[in-house]
Amino acid sequence: MNDKKRQRDIPQINERIRFPKIRVIDTDGSQMGIVTPQDALRVAQEKELDLVLVSDKADPPVCRIMDYGKYKFEQEKKAREARKKQHTADVKEVKMRYKIEDHDYDVRVNAAKRFLKSGDKVKATITFRGREIQHSDLAEDLLKRMANDLEEIAEVQQAPKREGRNMMMLLSPKK
Repeated sequence: MNDKKRQRDIPQINERIRFPKIRVIDTDGSQMGIVTPQDALRVAQEKELDLVLVSDKADPPVCRIMDYGKYKFEQEKKAREARKKQHTADVKEVKMRYKIEDHDYDVRVNAAKRFLKSGDKVKATITFRGREIQHSDLAEDLLKRMANDLEEIAEVQQAPKREGRNMMMLLSPKK
């Protein structure tokens, strides 16, 4: 089984193309027509290029005459560019207590705005100490107030809920 998998990973080029007839596309993009792989390989070797299987699902399979090393390099370059451009959404946390002062609250909201604008999710957490846990309704009100203040740039992904001595809410940036 391992041998078959290894065989599948090997690219279908030159002598490895085993079909009775193939449709061949030349280097300039023009069609050479339907020929045997041996004839197509001969033409490719005259041009000092490779015969590369492009689509084996077509009838007959489509092959192209090209420089395989250059083609492979271009594919890898495209993949690298795609990976570079993608942004992974991290979860940033904004911590506070339910007895927070207005200015401190504004600082937390601005931090959350900054995180959301850069495409990250925000986890707003309120921590309780000692008997503060009796006032979980006040903490929930504070989280709802934060959701209201951020509603133009964020949507609530997870409503405020209590987990042990914390209450948390998850906000994600609006699309």
